[in-house]
Amino acid sequence: MIRLVAGDTGEGKTKSLIKMANEATNLTKGNIVYLDGDSSHMLHLKHQIRYTNISEYPITDYKEFFGFMCGILSEDNDISEIYADGLLRLAHVSDIHASYDLINKLKALSEKFCVRFIFSVNCDTSLLPDFMKEFIVA
Repeated sequence: MIRLVAGDTGEGKTKSLIKMANEATNLTKGNIVYLDGDSSHMLHLKHQIRYTNISEYPITDYKEFFGFMCGILSEDNDISEIYADGLLRLAHVSDIHASYDLINKLKALSEKFCVRFIFSVNCDTSLLPDFMKEFIVA
C-alpha cells in the first residue's frame, strides 16, 4: 500500500509524516524505516524508528532509488512501514509525471512484501497526476 502526504512547501508535510511514523510505533508489530535527505529530523522520531539519511548514498535517479528500497527490504524481512520525506527529491525525479514507473514499481513491491510506503510529495494536491490521486491521505 502506498500513501501520499502532498502539499506545497511549508504546508506541514514533514510534521505530518513524523507524527504518522511516531504513532505507527504503537500500532505496528513490524519495523519502521524513515528516509530523509539529511539528518535534521532524526531527533524528532522515536528511537524505535530506523532513520536513514539517503544523501549519504550515491543515488542519482529513480531506478537507483528503487534498488535502494529493494535493498532495505531484503536486509530486514520484518519491515512493515517505510516513510520517505520528499519522494521526488530523494528519487531524483524532476517532473512529477515522470514518476509513473517508480510509483508502479513501488506499488508492486508493497504488495509483494506487505509493506506500507508513506511518502511526502511537494505538490499541491490539485496538481497531482491522476495515477497518484488514489494514494493521497493528507
